[in-house]
Amino acid sequence: MELKIIYLYDALCGWCYGFSPVMQRIHEKYAGQIEFEVMSGGMIMGLRAGPIGEVAPYIAKAYTDVENATGIKFGAPFLEQILAPGTAIFSSEMPGIAMTVFRKQRPEQVMEFAHVLQNALYSSGIELSIAENYIPLVESFGLSGPEFVEALQNEENRYETMLEFQTVANWGVNGFPTVLLKPASDHQYYMIARGYTSFERLDEVIGKFGG
Repeated sequence: MELKIIYLYDALCGWCYGFSPVMQRIHEKYAGQIEFEVMSGGMIMGLRAGPIGEVAPYIAKAYTDVENATGIKFGAPFLEQILAPGTAIFSSEMPGIAMTVFRKQRPEQVMEFAHVLQNALYSSGIELSIAENYIPLVESFGLSGPEFVEALQNEENRYETMLEFQTVANWGVNGFPTVLLKPASDHQYYMIARGYTSFERLDEVIGKFGG
């Protein structure tokens, strides 16, 4: 394929949730023409990770901004069962490892899995820091839930995920969502979206690269 798109996202990123339908449409339009890759950014790690209640006031305001800008809706299960109690652990580590594990088993469906993870959290109110919560998510792709949970605990998969977080940081990407595009004849990646971008705008930019 002549073009490659790398979608840099984080499963906990609210703006990525709003942008997810755009990337779904882009993937549907260009599947088979453009190679797609998804990388996790590790947005909430270290001292930033912890109970969602610590950032609940910010999210309570920010989610309405995302809704107004993108048209997406945050589900009542998230608002009432995750945000309001404030006890759910907010950390990018386990959903990042989940993407690493899933990519090894279903590389052609990583874009869809990223979408599923974000819907699970922000629409269905499923906490992504609990390993067992991934069982029904991956079984919908025909994978073994128990084997996936076991892989989430594998130190090698965790290490690979931490390297991925560091790679994204080394690229200078500190905001999500971000979309990079690489022509086959070029060793350089071009940033074609940073932050929420409409389908029409992103499609136009891809077209200029021959997509």
